[in-house]
Amino acid sequence: MKAGHVTLVGAGPGDPELLTRRAIRALRQASVVLADDLVADGVLRYVRKGARIVRCGKRGGTVSTQQGFINAMLIAEAARGERVVRLKGGDPFVFGRGGEEVSALRAAGIACTVVPGVTAGIAAPAQLGIPVTDRRWAQGVMFVTGHTQPGAPGPDWRQLALAARGGITLVVYMGMARCAEIAAALLTGGLRGDTPAAVIENGCTPEQQAHVTDLGALADDVQRLGLGAPAVVVIGHVVRATQAPCTEAGENADASEPRAQVLGCG
Repeated sequence: MKAGHVTLVGAGPGDPELLTRRAIRALRQASVVLADDLVADGVLRYVRKGARIVRCGKRGGTVSTQQGFINAMLIAEAARGERVVRLKGGDPFVFGRGGEEVSALRAAGIACTVVPGVTAGIAAPAQLGIPVTDRRWAQGVMFVTGHTQPGAPGPDWRQLALAARGGITLVVYMGMARCAEIAAALLTGGLRGDTPAAVIENGCTPEQQAHVTDLGALADDVQRLGLGAPAVVVIGHVVRATQAPCTEAGENADASEPRAQVLGCG
């Protein structure tokens, strides 16, 4: 029997038009597709007729397919000679457990490749005109998860607050359930309450909802507006780009400008 192969494919943040050409080619060649729950139906239309699509989603706070079972399915399908695509939201290696899956496949002697995807932490803010780096406000960006596996140490929010004070944008994935706790930890760490912040729910989809606020009001605003997962939170002065003109802005713009609110900008 001809040996199978597994390709981990990044499906991007939701909009099928953000798929790469390489991702589309892999979907058209696949005989089996194991798709994450967050992968949009518009992405799956590129799967060739006759291929099997298996939903094996993972979402925080809900019943999800266990990672060990997904690894076993990938290995079993490839061992049968199938051309398997593991279709993952965003990029497989950005909070997508792609590293764990590659390790399991290699340990089983299964050939695998990775097709990068556009990650929500860059694409969703861009929908609002927010660059995650901008020489006027931020010299770098840090992607951090608000959700860790049981027993694992979480991020050091005090250190992240220090980085943000030094001109680093924070982009928090999977942080909605702990939004109040995260905001409080960053404030305790010395980040100012008037630091601009934005929440983008269901980014790059027709259901996108976004809200621009500041760190001090973030948790209350999220609760009041009913914003939830999946979402990314952007914290830093780059959020001011939603209010900045397209021409060069002064580097010392008034940080006390009225907060802008953008909702339903899908």
